[in-house]
Amino acid sequence: MTSVYTPYVPDNAKVTATEIARLAGVGRAAVSNWRKRHTDFPEPVGGTASSPEFDLTQVEEWLRDQGKLPEVSVEDRAWARLAATGSDIAANLGAVGELLLAHQRGEKHGNQLLVLPEIADLLHGRRAEVVFEELWRRFAQTQAWRVGLTPEALSDLMVGLADPKGGTLFDPACGAGSILRAAVRSGSTVVHGQEIDAGLAHLAEMWVGLGGVRGEVRAGDSLRADSFPELRVDAVVSNLPFGDTNWGHDELGYDPRWEYGAPPRTEPELAWVQHALAHLRPGGSAVVLMPPSAASRRAGRRIRSELLRRGALRAVISLPAKAAAPHSIPLHLWVLRRPEGQAPAAAAALLVDAGDGEAYERIVATYRAFERAEPVDEPGFARAVPVIELLDQDVDLTPARRQPAASAVADAADFAGARASMLTLLARAAEVVPDLAVADDPVAPPTVSVSDLAKSGALRILGPVRPTGGEATPIALEPGDVLVPTVARHLTARVVGEAGGELGVNLLLLRTDPDALDPWFLAGQIGSVANERQAASASGAYRFDVRRAQIPRRPLDQQQRLGEAFRRLAVFEEVVRQTTTAGTDLVRTVREGLAGGALHPAP
Repeated sequence: MTSVYTPYVPDNAKVTATEIARLAGVGRAAVSNWRKRHTDFPEPVGGTASSPEFDLTQVEEWLRDQGKLPEVSVEDRAWARLAATGSDIAANLGAVGELLLAHQRGEKHGNQLLVLPEIADLLHGRRAEVVFEELWRRFAQTQAWRVGLTPEALSDLMVGLADPKGGTLFDPACGAGSILRAAVRSGSTVVHGQEIDAGLAHLAEMWVGLGGVRGEVRAGDSLRADSFPELRVDAVVSNLPFGDTNWGHDELGYDPRWEYGAPPRTEPELAWVQHALAHLRPGGSAVVLMPPSAASRRAGRRIRSELLRRGALRAVISLPAKAAAPHSIPLHLWVLRRPEGQAPAAAAALLVDAGDGEAYERIVATYRAFERAEPVDEPGFARAVPVIELLDQDVDLTPARRQPAASAVADAADFAGARASMLTLLARAAEVVPDLAVADDPVAPPTVSVSDLAKSGALRILGPVRPTGGEATPIALEPGDVLVPTVARHLTARVVGEAGGELGVNLLLLRTDPDALDPWFLAGQIGSVANERQAASASGAYRFDVRRAQIPRRPLDQQQRLGEAFRRLAVFEEVVRQTTTAGTDLVRTVREGLAGGALHPAP
């Protein structure tokens, strides 16, 4: 790090109508009604006619006078102060991140944070990386459209398809680090990124530093000035820039990265694809987000042909509309693999048309089956297409054009079974829906941390097993063990029902003393929202330290009674999950059957 930024934070923070609604705990429409009905509502002090901004202090005073102001959280106040910079929010968050990093390291200039009252309040009792993560979440919620953040679910899908298996991942167009965060959530041990926007690169760099993540983020133009020319990784995953014809065609005409052909000026995405392949070790995988036109443009057919012939292009997946910006078109994912030595090229490529909104889990499962050389032929969804069939005059890889229509006869045959399954699950859901009494005067009991429970002998903490590549002593699971992920999107806890398995990667095992602590009670308490906040321990990576979770002190008989309620809730949660999946399948079956004529309304 070569410089120290000083954040510009105005004295009078501004808030939008949406942020006022969040402060007051109401919908945005309520704020609009207040403005119309109350002549004393604060006047806008900035913004535009369609998106006005208001002085935070004036708004708080008005809400307080009207009796509409709940206690304003330190998180809301800190974000409002930071967001007062308008278009400089990303740069300002990066500046605060740099000061937080200095504070974390005990460097003197980190004390500059103390002159920002709202940030200082947020830092009180919290670690620097947790503060940055809280501000990042607000940034992602409000600025994603402005800076082009890759949605979290899509980032997880892309990393899941690449499957770095805990290895090193590189994103050559990393933005503020959305995909790098997903990689760490999935267990990657090292992540690297490059980003042409210096402000966004700085944000990603601060996340790496504050979260203790191994890796490096550098600012710069990846195609013209590769900051990692010698880097070879297990996976490259990226949301690539689209349609930039000023990508360096003239300067890079004879670049050694163009193993599959020099990209025409009008095919920047194929330059990025080859850049990704150049950074893979043999056998490594790349997953890149592409515009659908890249699968069929005539200018790129020669390179597409070479990618197929040499086995580098493994799959093209059409995503549902609105999966990511630009939301007006259904984007594609290209899954690539760097060929290994003299290994024979693949005989087929997988084409998936998930445009009707299939769950991302189905996409991953289908690709895994294809990788295992299992037959893949799901009419209307996925097909393993022989490469020789794709190497026609157009080399058109658009999935929908290579899919046979779904069979109406098959839909009709599936209908009865799908309907019966749905009715069975709905009946089961009615049986297991929680039936609880509301406490008249709830009193919160004193709590004890999981760490202190371990010290007292009420439980033992085992693991985690880390993906280091070396030999590790397996930890056998026993009934009643509580499993808690150390890296996940949300803090959860699961009780082991049967013996026989082993502790997996990035999991902690809590083994209770049955005479002191009920495992279902423990698991249920750990999974609360309050403990998710309490146990959060690293910026952006969604790392959790369950030792910090707080467990109510209750007699064993009360624990067991509550534990049984938590166990029943887990059963209900699983039935809800199954019902949702079955309902989606039934809707698809009925729609296709009605559309194809195989089904009609009952008389």
